[in-house]
Amino acid sequence: MLTREAARAYFALQAVAGAAWWVAVFAVPAVREATLGGLDPALMAVFDLPLFVGASALAATGLRWAVWIAAPWTALVAGGMALYATGTERAGWGALLMIAATIGSAAAALLVLSGRIPSERMLVGPFAFRAAPSTTARGRVGRTGAQIVVFWGLFLIVFPLAIVAIEQRWGLHLDAPPAARVSGAVLLVAASALGIWSALAMSLRGEGTPLPAAMPHRLVVSGPYRYVRNPMALAGIAQGVAVGLMLGSWLVVLYALAGSLFWNRIVRPLEEADLQARFGAEFAAYRDRVACWIPRPRRSVRPPAG
Repeated sequence: MLTREAARAYFALQAVAGAAWWVAVFAVPAVREATLGGLDPALMAVFDLPLFVGASALAATGLRWAVWIAAPWTALVAGGMALYATGTERAGWGALLMIAATIGSAAAALLVLSGRIPSERMLVGPFAFRAAPSTTARGRVGRTGAQIVVFWGLFLIVFPLAIVAIEQRWGLHLDAPPAARVSGAVLLVAASALGIWSALAMSLRGEGTPLPAAMPHRLVVSGPYRYVRNPMALAGIAQGVAVGLMLGSWLVVLYALAGSLFWNRIVRPLEEADLQARFGAEFAAYRDRVACWIPRPRRSVRPPAG
């Protein structure tokens, strides 16, 4: 649960993990090389032990001023490590770990300081919930097709290729078996078919598009929406994993899975609140009847005895 207690527990875990990492840095040369490269560990420790490990430990007790030290310092180190890894092709694992710590620290800091993550502030521009303008079915399908080209191009081509380039530059690439690439291609075809089916159902039956800025006028409960409430999101996650398998990139697979967690925990509650506000009892009944991710087995109706 996203609570202050969970955020404080995160900072406690970060402090313990940071202390253990510093022990490994001085005790295991391979860890030092993989995470610090040619940087002086003694000099780094002078700053990082109090500002990262110590401040995280204090933030775990609920001290707000410690949060203002731990989170910005983590982001600063992550940025510096990313630049260092990109420029030298060393310490890529250190850069990756600090980027992950930055994301966790930022979320935990928001929870400790304000008690919540203001996810609704992301709903701006093309991500703000608005009903689609009235147009013909051909117009809606054309707009949906344009959205697919743009978003699939960005999230399934541009971003993954950038991640692969970073993965190679930072020395994080791991060899994948040939079967993974074949499996990825099969999964990509199936997931893309599901995505297109879902988009057409949204355009033709819902009189809208998948984009939040052009939401449907009718609640779509047919097509793939008979089986799961979020077939478009399911298709997108599977597509991301498929692209990662095809590229032989574990980081792209992780990117897709992380996106699924972000969508499920941050975006989906906002979207469902909007659907509840617009469709009321109709959406509530649909939500209770149809699963979010995994289709529920259909129950057979037995005729009354006698």
